[in-house]
Parts: sequence; structure tokens; C-alpha cells
Amino acid sequence: MATPTETAKHRFVENVHGVRYQVKDVARSVAFYTAHLGFTLEHQQPPAFASVSLGGVQILLSGPGASGSRPMPGGQKQEPGGWNRVVLKVKDLPGFIEALKKAGLHFRNEMETGPGGKQIQVEDPDGNAIELFEPAR
Repeated sequence: MATPTETAKHRFVENVHGVRYQVKDVARSVAFYTAHLGFTLEHQQPPAFASVSLGGVQILLSGPGASGSRPMPGGQKQEPGGWNRVVLKVKDLPGFIEALKKAGLHFRNEMETGPGGKQIQVEDPDGNAIELFEPAR
């Protein structure tokens, strides 16, 4: 069993750099994350790439021309969407859902409530999921 010191430091892995999302339009994605979810634009090289951050976490937005979007050696293309997602901790989830619906955003599901709290999945303009989560009190 590893000691706390051994698990705190890894020989190669230093830290989490960010979460990469494949997007079709970097500028549109930057506008979505900054205007609707309160992220800050950290860096951009349009039209290929941008990074946005919130609370010390970066989302790396890779457009079709970015190195992080190139096809795999077998030719498989990296596409937006899927079920992996970043989870944003929010307050007043029902109120936030109402505001985002008024702004015309697309939700994958209705709000779910469980023992840990409430959550719902909203999509960015390219179909990447963002989970909005309000912990139980």
C-alpha cells in the first residue's frame, strides 16, 4: 500500500493541465464558456485553439486545425460530443437552469436529484457535455 507521500508525488505526472474538448468553432466555444458559464479566456490562437479557465481548471478547446485534434494513426477522427464531461459545482441549480433555457441553451436531460445532490447536463455548441451539479445540503 502506498504511503500519502508516495501518492502525492508521481515520477512523471506533475498535475492536471486541463480537460480537452474537441470543437468545430473555437471562437463560438470561447463565447459560450465565457458568456454563459463565467469562464475566463486564458489563451487563444484562432481558429485552431483556445483555453478557458474557472477556479483553477482549464478547458482546452481544440478546433479542427489544432495539434490536439489530429486524426489517430489508424485514421480515426477526434470528434466533439461523447459522455465524458467536466462537472461544474453551482448554487441554485433550478434558477441557473431557467436562465440558461432562456438563453436558448440545449440540455441533454432534465434535472436529476439523488442522495449527493442535483445535476443536469447542458451541451456546448459542439455537443460536448457540461454537468452542472449542486451538492446536497
